[in-house]
Parts: sequence; structure tokens; C-alpha cells
Amino acid sequence: MIWLDADACPVVLREMLFRAAERTKTNLQLVANHRLPVPKSAFIRAIQVEQGFDVADHHISSAICAGDLLISNDIPLAAAVIAKGAVCLTTKGQLLDSQNISERLVVRDLADELRGSGVQMRGPAPLSQADKQQFANQLDRYLQRVSQNSGGR
Repeated sequence: MIWLDADACPVVLREMLFRAAERTKTNLQLVANHRLPVPKSAFIRAIQVEQGFDVADHHISSAICAGDLLISNDIPLAAAVIAKGAVCLTTKGQLLDSQNISERLVVRDLADELRGSGVQMRGPAPLSQADKQQFANQLDRYLQRVSQNSGGR
């Protein structure tokens, strides 16, 4: 199953996920604190959670299972789902797993400290064509691996 932390996911990636879910008959759960338009599909479901800090994250981390894929840029959420045996793909196409999540948490915490001490930091760069291609490639690798290991889901 694929879980999408949908509050900040670019539309172009959501559409890519919709097509992939249909093509591979893979369940896709979008979780957000606002209503999201989704195509009519047996494989795609949008879940609207209450407003509030980390409500969507808590829903995802409590429901995700080992082997599932999360799409999110939220590093603490990624760490929580990786601890449960899932993997995370960022919107820039970076795969986060048990091998690299500790390093990403350290970098994230350092950036938080710097921002807290008044250091001005730039936000993330806009999604490039290379980022979209990297995302698509990593998504395809995950879907192929799942298909080979379980005959699809």
C-alpha cells in the first residue's frame, strides 16, 4: 500500500500516483486535513482528518504497515514509519529507509536549531523536471519490488 501525506504534495505528483495506483492495482491512501479531489477508483481513497498539529501524521503512523510506502517530506514522520518497517519517498525522489533516516534526522534537527537561533534559511527549491523523474523512477522500483514479492496489492 502507498500512503500519501497529502497536505503539501504537489498536484503533479498526486496525479502520477493516481495513474500508478490504477496501472498496478495498488491501494493508495491520501491523508490530509482538508478535502482533496481524487479520481473515482477502487484503489484510491482520500482520508480527511481533523485540523491540528500532526493529526495527519499520527493517523498515517498508526495505520501504516511494514512494507508500505509513505510519500512525505516530513522527516520525523518518515522515521516513525521506517521504525515500523515501511519506507518513505520524498517528493524530490529521495528514498528514506533504515540506512539513512538517522542522518536525515540529524540534519533536520540542526536546521531547526539554526532557524530557532535566528539564522535565515532558504526554503526548498521548486520541484524540477529531474526531481519528478527521480520520483517516478523510485516509485516504479517500489511498485516492481512489491509486485515481485506479493503479486501486487
